[in-house]
Amino acid sequence: MKLKDLVGLRFKERPADCVIDSHAFSVRGGYIKYVSNGIYSLYTPMKRVTSKIEAIIRDEMEKVDSQEVMFPVVLPGSLWEESGRYESVGEELLRFTDRNRAKMVLGMTHEEAAVQLVREYGSTYANYPFSIYQIQTKFRDEARPRAGLIRVREFTMKDAYSFHTSQEDLEAYYDRMAEAYFRIFKRAGIPEVVSVKSDSGMIGGSVSHEYMLLVDAGEDSIVLCKECGYSANMEAADNTVDNSGSAPIGELTKVHTPNAKTMDEVCGFLHAKVEESCKAVVYQKNMTDEYVVVFLRGDYEVNETKLVNLIGDKVHPAEITDGCGIVAGFCGPVGLKADCQVIYDKSLQGIENLVCGANEVDYHYTGMNLARDCEGVEFVDVAKIKEGGICPCCGKKTITISRGIEVGNIFQLGTKYTESMNMTYTAEDGKTKTPIMGCYGIGVGRLAASVCEAKHDERGPIWPITIAPWQVHLCCMRVDDSACKAEADRIYEELQNAGVEVIYDDRDVRAGAMFADADLLGVPVRIVVGPKGLANGEIELATRDKSVQEQVKKDEIVAKTQELIQTLTDKIMQA
Repeated sequence: MKLKDLVGLRFKERPADCVIDSHAFSVRGGYIKYVSNGIYSLYTPMKRVTSKIEAIIRDEMEKVDSQEVMFPVVLPGSLWEESGRYESVGEELLRFTDRNRAKMVLGMTHEEAAVQLVREYGSTYANYPFSIYQIQTKFRDEARPRAGLIRVREFTMKDAYSFHTSQEDLEAYYDRMAEAYFRIFKRAGIPEVVSVKSDSGMIGGSVSHEYMLLVDAGEDSIVLCKECGYSANMEAADNTVDNSGSAPIGELTKVHTPNAKTMDEVCGFLHAKVEESCKAVVYQKNMTDEYVVVFLRGDYEVNETKLVNLIGDKVHPAEITDGCGIVAGFCGPVGLKADCQVIYDKSLQGIENLVCGANEVDYHYTGMNLARDCEGVEFVDVAKIKEGGICPCCGKKTITISRGIEVGNIFQLGTKYTESMNMTYTAEDGKTKTPIMGCYGIGVGRLAASVCEAKHDERGPIWPITIAPWQVHLCCMRVDDSACKAEADRIYEELQNAGVEVIYDDRDVRAGAMFADADLLGVPVRIVVGPKGLANGEIELATRDKSVQEQVKKDEIVAKTQELIQTLTDKIMQA
């Protein structure tokens, strides 16, 4: 393709609303076009990138015996009612009625459609196990779309679903799919992706893992231990606390603490350690507005995902009203008379002498002991793990927290959908049983944007050769020089005949503008044809990342280019 014919514009200025580099380069480089909040059209360069990612995914799905199918984007609400998710899923699910006033949804995930497709086929044990997948448009009504293609409302996703007659068979296939995911990410040029334990969320299931690309622009917090290899999303990471060495038990004493509400303020006023304080975080349940008071150590924060999983309802920060029994800023476990659910985090376990609120304005207690001063205290884990915290696997204080982008996820669903949707099979012994499911997702556009986020410099993307929009960017520096133009035309034709993907820039523009566009397109191999080099019978061959930059005899340029493409490909495959 000739660059002058490429639809889309490239420009120098960074858009003000692009907070991360991959989003800025996607807009500046003519990859995507904003349509609506969280909805984009793809120009040719990004479509070529995502098509190559899809080809890699299809190849790897074939290797794990998953068969490609296609589900509808629009689904009847009755399917989601069968599973129970029509009501349980929040506003992310877009619901509407058709002209016949039937309830419909836009598919944000397709577990229900998968079960509906294979319910009859899976009625006998002889057809198990099997796996199906699709690459399809989905719509999730995200409250806060951001970062270009990384968090959108409409997106293309590969979602696979496997069906099994035993947990052991599911686990074996889960491991196969996990390895396929690592191969997909390696082939896409990001072998540094890590797998972390995650929360299953609305998808459900007992076991799930996310594949995270560790980059500063990531919106997820990833918990890692370099000693033993433990890894988890912050939402799912177990928090272990060592409270040995805390102050001995003391007398419960009410102390006047004027204008001190936060635990830092209170502990500063009392010359106490924040690590020996008990703070209260107050929520309300979304469905009932019932108050939920979480007590935890003063230097920890509530992990709201753990809390939601524990109480079985989503929560929001409490609006504390007069007469509710909760004294804002001074709430504590001793003498709390509010009608609320009280939760004690494990971070308080083992501390015998605590500072806490006295449920009275401008007063706190010192010397509070939960075992002595409160009845029926049971500790649960609802806190976020901290940098330098104790690894729940090896027990060492070696926890680090990094930022990451989720580029894939896998779930062991169990019978959540097959049971609710009455999918059964006749087992070999003649008994009726319920099959077990797994599901496995990769966002195609998000993966493309994530690769860009990980592989770029200040000038633009540096696409891996395996997913780059083109393999070679050919620059003719002087179209008004007949010899230069003729040589560039020859190279363009020969590369195309050899099956090499080329974007050819033969515009009459300044060198700076030509190279700026080439940097934004991020093509991994660049050929520069100029009069000075041709005078010596040479042409410049370089890589976008500048690791290769050499003068090649013009008669050898096509062969050398093919060798370089193969070298770059081999480097990715051997990573």
